[in-house]
Parts: sequence; C-alpha cells; structure tokens
Amino acid sequence: METEEDENGIDGPVKLSGSTPDLDEFTLRIVDDADNKGVTSGQHAEDFEARHGKTHFVGRRLSSGDIWQAREHLLKDLVERARELVGPYREAEKGLPHPSWLFQLPNDVYTGSNLFAFQKSFDGPFKFDVFYESASAKQKMSSATLDQGIPALADAYRARFTDVFPYPKDFPTEDKDKLEGFSRAVTSNLFGGVGYFYGNSVINKKFSYEWDEEEDNSVEGDEGETGAKLTEPKALLTATPSRSFFPRGFYWDEGFHLLHIGQWDNDFSLEILKSWIGLIDDNGWVAREQILGDEARSKVPAEFLTQVPNYANPPTLTMAVTAFIKRLKAKKEGPSNEDLGMGFEMGTAQNVFTADGSTVESQYLNDPDLALSFLKSIYNPLKRHYDWFRRTQRGQIKQYGRKARSRTEAYRWRGRSEMHVLTSGMDDYPRGPPHAGELHLDLISWMAFFTRTMRDIAEFIEEKEDAITYIEIEKAILNNIEDLHWNEEDQMYCDANIDDDDESYHVCHTGYLSLFPFLLELLPPNSPHLGAILDVLRDPEQLWSQYGLRSLSKSHPEFGQGENYWKGPIWVQMNYLALRALHNTYAAQEGPYQQKAKEIYDDLRKNVVNNVVKEYERTGYVWEQYDAVTGEGKRSHPFTGWTSLTSLILAEKY
Repeated sequence: METEEDENGIDGPVKLSGSTPDLDEFTLRIVDDADNKGVTSGQHAEDFEARHGKTHFVGRRLSSGDIWQAREHLLKDLVERARELVGPYREAEKGLPHPSWLFQLPNDVYTGSNLFAFQKSFDGPFKFDVFYESASAKQKMSSATLDQGIPALADAYRARFTDVFPYPKDFPTEDKDKLEGFSRAVTSNLFGGVGYFYGNSVINKKFSYEWDEEEDNSVEGDEGETGAKLTEPKALLTATPSRSFFPRGFYWDEGFHLLHIGQWDNDFSLEILKSWIGLIDDNGWVAREQILGDEARSKVPAEFLTQVPNYANPPTLTMAVTAFIKRLKAKKEGPSNEDLGMGFEMGTAQNVFTADGSTVESQYLNDPDLALSFLKSIYNPLKRHYDWFRRTQRGQIKQYGRKARSRTEAYRWRGRSEMHVLTSGMDDYPRGPPHAGELHLDLISWMAFFTRTMRDIAEFIEEKEDAITYIEIEKAILNNIEDLHWNEEDQMYCDANIDDDDESYHVCHTGYLSLFPFLLELLPPNSPHLGAILDVLRDPEQLWSQYGLRSLSKSHPEFGQGENYWKGPIWVQMNYLALRALHNTYAAQEGPYQQKAKEIYDDLRKNVVNNVVKEYERTGYVWEQYDAVTGEGKRSHPFTGWTSLTSLILAEKY
C-alpha cells in the first residue's frame, strides 16, 4: 500500500498498487469527499481518539479456492479484535465501548496477502469514490470526472432506452415516467445480474428412478462409473434469475433472459449464448442447473446439487437463436448503416453508448459473413444437443398400441419423481402417476419448436438436406401432438399415461401445460382447437385474472394446494409466451378467432404490466411469481430474471 498508515489506520486517501499476470500493473484508490464527517462520538470515544476519522484495513493470504469465503475471514478478524478489547471494560464495569469502536479491522497486513479489505465509518451523509486504474489507462480519473460522467451516461441510457423500448401509445401518457422508470430499472438490473462462473460440478451418470430403469439409462463412455462425481472445471457467462437467492445459471431461464438482453445488445446476448453452447458435452447434454464450484454449491440445498446426464430442461436457448435470426432478417430487409449515414468500422469492439444516446452497434448484424460464421459455429453443437433430446427423451407409442401418424415422435421427461417433474421447469404442476409409458405435451411441443429452430439455422447456412429432414420431423411432431395429446371430450391438449390394464389415457389438467401448442405458436390461426383454448384462457373461473394468466385453473381441485409453486401462481415468462403468440400469430393473421385474440391480447398485456409495476412500487421489487388471487408478489425477490420480460411486454418487443 502506498499510503500513510499506522496501527491506528490510514489517514487520507487510500492507494493500493499491484501487478498480476492477468491484470498487469494497476492501482486502486479510495478518495473521500471533502464534506464527509468521521465518527467521533459514542460510548468511550475518547479512548479511541487516535483512530477517529481513519480508514481501517486488513490484508490476508487465502488459497484461491477460499477467496469466495472472504466474508467469513473478515468477520473472524472483526470478532477477534472486539473480544480482545472488551476485557478491560468488563472488568472495570465501565460499560462497553460503542460498536463502531469495537468492530474495526485490525490494521495489519500479512506477507503475501491477496485479500485486502478497507473499512470506513461516517457520521451523517457521505460519499467516496473507488478508482481502479490500469497502468495502460490513457487518462487518470478524478471525482470531478465521475461527477460529470455519470449523469452524462445516465442521460445517454435514458435517451437510448426510448429508442430501443419506445413507450406505447395505448398506455396513458400520465403513466409514462413511472412505467419507463420501471422498465429502465429492470433492464439494468437484468444486465447487472450477469455473472461469470467457473468451477466443477457434481454429476451422477448412473442414477435413475424405477420407472426409468427398464430402459438403458447409461451414458456413452461411462462404463463402470457409479455414484456422484466431480467433473472437470468449466466456465459460464450467464444471467442469474435472482442474484441473492439463485446465484447460478439455469438453462430454462436463460433463453428468456437472452430475449431481453438481445433486444438491447445483440452481440452480448450471443456471447452468453455461445458460453452455454460451449457446455454441450460430446453426448449432447447440458446440465439444467449450472452449479459450478464450492461457492455456488454453498447456495444450493444438498438434494439439488447432483446433475444427471439423462435429465433435460426446456430447450429455451433455441428462442435466443430464432430471435437472432429474426434480427438478421430484419436488418437485411431494412436500410443499411451507410444508407442511414451511420458508418461502422468492422472488426472493432462493440461501441459503448455515448452521451448523445447513439445506438449500440452490432458487429454480427452489420457483417453478414460474421453472422453466418457464428451460426455455423453453433450448428453442430446444437445439432448434437437436438439429437440427444430425440434419443434420451423418446416416448413410447407402439408398445402400448397408441395410434399416431408417426411411430417415432413422442416424448417424456426423464427424472421425474412422484410429486415433481423438475426437468419440465414446472416443478409441482399436476401430472399423472410416474410411468415409463407416459407422454408429456410440453416436451413434444418444445421439440417442435427446437426442430423449427434447427430448420431455420440449416436454411440460413444452406445445409439443405438437413433442412428438408427437419421439415419432415416437424410435420411428424405436429401430427402426433394432434393424434396423441388432443382430447376431444375435454376440448384440450393433455399429457398421456398408461393405466393398470396397459391402456393409454389422457391426463388433463387445465393450465399452462394445456396451452403449450398455443404458447409456442404451433397451431395455425385457423386451427379448430384454437377457439376452445382462447375460451379457457379468457375464463375468470379458469386461467384469467386481472393480474395475468394463472398457472392452473381456479376451478381445479389442486388450485393453490400443497407446495403451490405451479398450481395457480402467475408467472411472467409464461404470460410473455401467451402475449407473443397472440401478437405475432393469432391476432396478426387472418382466422376465425383473430378479433377475439386481439381483445385478449390488449387486456392481458395491460393486466400483466400494471400488476408487476404496482407490486414494484409497493414493495420495491419484481418477484419470482404473483399470487393468483391477489396479484401480490411471491417467493424470491428481487427476481429480475425472466420477470424483467415485463419491459418487453410494455414495448411490444416479441
């Protein structure tokens, strides 16, 4: 440390210099504002006068694997010093010193320290600046620079935000400041929740439930391996659903995150997407929860730590791919940057937005060759992942005499328990009893969407034979959704299961599950089943509420019962899918239900936005889910993962 320090602390600015192979030479400075007032009062303040107004510090040497436990090490130093100080006061019965004097860092640095902490105490309002400066920095920062620069950047963010997420004309003008402020906040919090994780994870290649055991549950190359084992370390760049409660990557959340991130910063969304695709192993598997390293594991209950290489999750990363291709096509059809007088130097890093509010440019959207190269680079890993789904999550048709136009396209989530299908993402949503012959509507619907994505990429990169194959598979899947999952009597799509006589029957529970062919836009606008779906969606005794669509029908006997995670509560990402389907397809294209779809869209969109913003204003948070009866925010908060999609809903970015 290059500063004036002694055993009583640092008097004046803090300056810490260092050098590492990764960072090269750097300097860290902590500078107080001139108006700050140090703590000088409190019980026995006179005994600690030499420490008044000073910065306290500590330096400790920790192994690289223990750095994440810095908090515990620092608390230990604070407690040990306090314990030493209180003795004389207890003996003299003079009363203990004020905590601000007892709980101070000890002002010592061990040789070879790699963890440094600094502690400041102030009386009243205060501010201080922390500067990190690389030796290669061309300009030295100052407090005045920040005082001028931060407002300019904030103004630029607001200016650009109105371009990317314009305020809709159908919402009241008097709510503009409130709604735009909310939307800016959740967008910035979503980006702020992106983190880099590195470490090993726990997998068990041989685990299976009894209803999976009659099939070959082994993974190629795992002969002789039993029990949970640690993998080789891996890295992941990911947006976290809730930094405080879920500080790790979730596969089925990430696709929704990337829809929002991609609207603001296309290239950053592709970096995250590429990081996830890099996790696809040689067999085509990706763990649904990325619990990488000891720190991540410390935040996860033991029963959820182990990942199984036959367990899937909804393949939502495909939504990010289709969104990118959609942006590419829109860019190709629209005017070029040159036409608009916005030249862009290719091959450079993405421009940072500037004080004039100019847009963030995308290398991939401005360079067709670069975009093509990216899609080619992810095609084979995604194809391997797609083939893994079709191989490991295959359902049974002929074994139980089911009638379907395709004898191959049926799917079942592996790894379900008696009460949960965690792999589906809808943990406690009602299903039939576990059985090797059950078929899951949501999974076959996701496979149709995945197939469309693979077709889109194949067509874009001119893998013509593959594209033809995907078209044929998609047709077979869509036919089998009708043949295996539509229940004419109940007028809804359902799971299928096997009874005690080995006969196939439908398991029908009105809710998000029964909407899946609609949610993923698999039905044509003239589908004879669309009317029944819209009716149940709009029925207040079923899914409709003034706060958004419920996850389970209000009339269902299990509504609000038990764990009540997916048995009624309102989830924003599922409402986003419904609104996207209405906006892009059923309200936009001609069909017998177009007008009804328009009306539902308008009302549902306002219900979701108004409730999420109302709860944000009331509590200061966006929430994991919302109560199906009152609309109140429930469970984890702040949850600026997929709940931040409210911003896209408001701006109609689908």
